[in-house]
Amino acid sequence: MSTDAAGDSLRETPAWGRLQAHFAEVRKRTLRELFDGDPERGERLVADGAGLFLDFSKNRITDETMMLLGELARERGVEERREAMFRGEHINVSEDRAVLHVALRMPRERSLIVDGVDVVREVHETLDRMSAFAERVRDGEWRGHTGKAIRNVVNIGIGGSDLGPVMAYEALRHYSRREMAFRFVSNIDGTDFVEATRDLDPEETLFVISSKTFTTLETMTNARSAREWSLAGLGGEAKAVAKHFVAVSTNAEGVAEFGIDTDNMFGFWDWVGGRYSMDSAIGLSTMLAIGPAQFEQMLAGFHAMDEHFRETPSGGNLPMIMGLLSVWYADFFGAETCGIFPYDQYLHRFPAYLQQLTMESNGKHVTLSGEHVDYDTGQIYWGEPGTNGQHSFYQLIHQGTRLIPADFIGFAHSLNELGDHHDKLMSNVFAQGEALAFGKTPEQVREEGTPEAVVPHRVMEGNRPSNTILAERLDPQTLGSLVALYEHSVFTQGAVWGIDSFDQWGVELGKELAKAIIPELEAGEEPKLHHDSSTNALIRRYRNVRRGV
Repeated sequence: MSTDAAGDSLRETPAWGRLQAHFAEVRKRTLRELFDGDPERGERLVADGAGLFLDFSKNRITDETMMLLGELARERGVEERREAMFRGEHINVSEDRAVLHVALRMPRERSLIVDGVDVVREVHETLDRMSAFAERVRDGEWRGHTGKAIRNVVNIGIGGSDLGPVMAYEALRHYSRREMAFRFVSNIDGTDFVEATRDLDPEETLFVISSKTFTTLETMTNARSAREWSLAGLGGEAKAVAKHFVAVSTNAEGVAEFGIDTDNMFGFWDWVGGRYSMDSAIGLSTMLAIGPAQFEQMLAGFHAMDEHFRETPSGGNLPMIMGLLSVWYADFFGAETCGIFPYDQYLHRFPAYLQQLTMESNGKHVTLSGEHVDYDTGQIYWGEPGTNGQHSFYQLIHQGTRLIPADFIGFAHSLNELGDHHDKLMSNVFAQGEALAFGKTPEQVREEGTPEAVVPHRVMEGNRPSNTILAERLDPQTLGSLVALYEHSVFTQGAVWGIDSFDQWGVELGKELAKAIIPELEAGEEPKLHHDSSTNALIRRYRNVRRGV
């Protein structure tokens, strides 16, 4: 999609006008009515791809809705923008960069030339180095400073350098090397580091410092604390650092100055955004946990969904369907949030991972051409694993006043079959989608013998939309497909909205202000403050409490 096309007002597109007229009619219809009038709806409004099955029949849509949303996607150039991404064009306009996370999982035999460089070849060179290193650590060949094998791995990063690795480790813990411990430190709060390392032996601990620039405030503060902690337990010899630290970075000078051997530095590229980087060298801790072969299977799942997204017509294209439905609910129904409910305990960090992927990508207020949008972009993503959430916030979804579209994620097979646990778990997946869609009428409540005064309290209006995503089991390949599904759904939304889903300037302002405040907090003499009256007063109060004044 050209920058000029992106600058056109979304509201001026013919499909948008047709959708507005269509919405006025559809909003009056209930899911009960839609299913009653279309007995085959539950078998027809489904799609398959890359090992995932999507049932989107419980959405407040008709066949005409999907046709009109498809027209909107075509008018907004979603397919053209998708092809531009896969070709390596600089679709991240504010940073003049390609957007090529899809290259991170392309097979070795593929080639993609971007700015004169075969990026696929470079990706596999890095993957080969990662694999060789991971095998040395996992086999016990890599030894720490005192000759002991590595039993503990601590990943230090933040944002995409933490959320992806920790989510992947938790999701694939079943496949991990169980005699090794894996910890993740991201918060600059010292408690995070102290608790992560409290029971670890420095002689058996390897730190993976993940920072592209090797200057990220939180990461490098924690990295320096890790260095001090390690040296305190290793006799204070500076050369010990090289045996207990590796880096995922592109700043060779900074890595070497820290004491890490640059032979043990694994790089990535400026066309990889942090939130799209879990399958790059940022995934080194994941590879250490599950091994190179399983990591390769995860990459295969990513690539399978990439190919599905690129090649499948919009009517059966899972990411496009989900992305267009998100636009439908955000901009027509006014839905502000989207619930993500994985019914697998291993995916308990998946909603947190998606929060960055979705909200950092599409939390934008200007188009690619810099014009302020006059429509909503980006939803608030949140969630918890089932069935825990059912006993906390589901009440609001069922009987509250807000419309909250939901994604239910389930698996046919558990990785830990225990009695009848899994059938009971999955019964809740199907029951919750059914309950949200169809609710319980006053007549049904009365038939149960409910006193008339209580009837209104027990009525469930239903008509609450949801998607259900099913897969055979949670394995590395399925996880790759699932993550790529949401990556490309986010892409679809951003392309329709005409925004840059691949920059994150909003993250920078707070960082800049924090750097200015740090010396003011640490100053010996009372500093001259030039903030607003609230910030000035808070800084003074903090300094006084710290000094016991």
